[in-house]
Amino acid sequence: MNKQQLVEKLVEKTKLSKKDATAALDGILDIIAEALAKKEKVALAGFGTFLTVQKKSRTGRNPKTGETITIPERIVPKFKPGKGLKEKVK
Repeated sequence: MNKQQLVEKLVEKTKLSKKDATAALDGILDIIAEALAKKEKVALAGFGTFLTVQKKSRTGRNPKTGETITIPERIVPKFKPGKGLKEKVK
């Protein structure tokens, strides 16, 4: 499902206008992204938790040359599904 399809489903579920549903979805996504940028968790009970994790630096290979390279340490977003979501997906 892409963003447009998600907005259409949100319109059906909430009876919001398409414009309001798009604004609501964009607002929620911005809030989550801003929290993750501050390394904060966003926990939605029964759905899941958005968080960041620190990836250690590691050695890899350049796929074009085969040369050994160092992949630097970095922070990446992660999502842990909650119990309610896991049960719905079964």
